[in-house]
Amino acid sequence: MDMNRRRFLRWTGLAAAGSSVSGCSGVTRPLQTGRKPSGVTMEELDTAIAGPVLQRNRLDLPVAIESIRLLRKDREYFVHVRSRDGAEGIAVTNDRAVQLSAILKERVIPYFIGKDARDLETHLWGVYRHQSNYKLQGLALWCPVAWVEFAVLDMLGRIAGKSMGELFGPVVRREVPYYVASSRRDSTPQEEVEHLQQLIDETGARAVKYRVGGRMSRNEDALPGRTKTLIPLSRKVLGDRIDIHADSNSSYDPPVAIEIGRMLEEIRAVYFEEPCPFDHLEDTKRVADTLTIPVAGGEQEYSEWRFRWTIANRGVDIVQPDLQYYGGLVRSTRVARMAALADMPTTVHISGGFGFVYMLHFASYVPDVGRYQEYKKGIEKYAGWFDPPLKAANGAMAVPTGPGVGIVNIADVLEDAQEV
Repeated sequence: MDMNRRRFLRWTGLAAAGSSVSGCSGVTRPLQTGRKPSGVTMEELDTAIAGPVLQRNRLDLPVAIESIRLLRKDREYFVHVRSRDGAEGIAVTNDRAVQLSAILKERVIPYFIGKDARDLETHLWGVYRHQSNYKLQGLALWCPVAWVEFAVLDMLGRIAGKSMGELFGPVVRREVPYYVASSRRDSTPQEEVEHLQQLIDETGARAVKYRVGGRMSRNEDALPGRTKTLIPLSRKVLGDRIDIHADSNSSYDPPVAIEIGRMLEEIRAVYFEEPCPFDHLEDTKRVADTLTIPVAGGEQEYSEWRFRWTIANRGVDIVQPDLQYYGGLVRSTRVARMAALADMPTTVHISGGFGFVYMLHFASYVPDVGRYQEYKKGIEKYAGWFDPPLKAANGAMAVPTGPGVGIVNIADVLEDAQEV
């Protein structure tokens, strides 16, 4: 058996044994340093995603979709789906719902009405073609598709009596270690380190992520000298017990990205995220080829073929589809299958506070998700929707075990919600 096939079978082998695995021990490999080719061909990657990723256990009868509605309650937006037999499911959107509601209601929802929800994978291609929706390719299309997908998966899980993750395969971990991220760039290095320590104290996280550069800034720093002072200071103050990630949000060209990456190597950072403009795949690869610190990217990506190129050419070390920007769990799982063939982790990006819950389900069944997932402050407000309530402890959070996404009572969550 060749090496590439053994790598891919690692996915199914871990999944088959995974129902007894708790946490990450024995499941997630340590991140590697040093460059190596992916060792896989485009044809092998095509084969990796050719088959279905969803299972149809306990779903013997059609589940015809009768209605899909966009609802609002306070500042939260929901997508609610109901079948002709009265089954229902909900999704909690990110903050793009205000801008994208017209696309959701006029271009996405009409396609799904009357369709059999069990054929969700086929419908993702169908809605892409529907009314030439592919011309809207990108976040504007795939966020609304993801919201409908999440709601449908919630409904199917409730019908099957399975968690959202179990619809994709056996659970391989029951809890997920996380890092906590600072979204600030207006802080001095000293203020930022103090803020990071506060986040650690509040969340119990054992890892942090901070922002370097100026955000798509063509090498300009957010404040003069901020990044080059922050990197060594963060290790000095936080100590060796805290793992560190850095995100430049597309700030640099390759020479400067490499310079900053070398500094991150000095402090033994976990990874360097999006060092170059996110859509400049060649520049990002040049940085990844040069550094030993793992380079991560893919948050803004919308194309399966571009992920395919990136994985085959080892353009990054860690792939990061956003579960909403990229169109949901099904499409992101296909990326994870390609990454697994190349022995690369898939550490998904999450947008929106509740997106953390979808990440937990993704991490429950994907064998290699990297060391940490991103914790979203504010997740506490959803804790009571679940039984047991969501709770962060010792730098990790348990995956919800109830059917679907795990929300106990949809009616209670949607009480007083108004249709938009």
